[in-house]
Amino acid sequence: MIKDRRFALIFRAASMLFAFVNLLSMLGVLQGAMQPEMLMYYTLQSNILVMLLFGALAVQTGIDLRKERFGSAGYFTRFEMVCVINILLTLVVYWTLLAPGISSTDEEYSLWAFDNLAVHGITPLLCLLDYILFSQPRHLKYRDVYNVLIFPLTYMAATSLAGLLGYVYMVSPTDGKPVRFPYFFYDFDRIGSASLIYIGVLIAFFMMIAHFFYLVDTKIRKIL
Repeated sequence: MIKDRRFALIFRAASMLFAFVNLLSMLGVLQGAMQPEMLMYYTLQSNILVMLLFGALAVQTGIDLRKERFGSAGYFTRFEMVCVINILLTLVVYWTLLAPGISSTDEEYSLWAFDNLAVHGITPLLCLLDYILFSQPRHLKYRDVYNVLIFPLTYMAATSLAGLLGYVYMVSPTDGKPVRFPYFFYDFDRIGSASLIYIGVLIAFFMMIAHFFYLVDTKIRKIL
């Protein structure tokens, strides 16, 4: 664990600014065409969560830096672990389930645009790196393994309810029909009960990663 708080502050402040700028870009603010509907997508919500985490970590680091430069810069370790796994879902789901179906010739959506790479790859990795570099070992509790499900399941329930109440996320380019659910893997209109399989796999992924983090924290980091 790195204990130079000045380095931690620079890393966290820069990461927060990086996440904020790319969120503005994805929302269309920097292009002068605000798209608030983008806030309905898990990618942006998870990136907002991580941006707020970086902000809180930067503030607390700055407070302790005024007292002493060297010392633990690990704060909110349990909450940070939850945020790390939540944002890793953005990275894994996008590049394994969503990106393969996006055409590289699509003029309206650039898979390799920097802001797209940032919210689906760089920001999640920055969050993971912060956890590795600064978090305090042996602070996790076993219930944190299940706490990682709160944010994504709440998101899924809220967006599903919005769809069932008539909110339309987009119009399908293939058949022109309205799409009531933001992601195909739980689009009950189109894939029916198969969505339960996708949801089950995602929950299993969360549990696997969360148990891995807990094992590393309680067993491996205990030795180091």
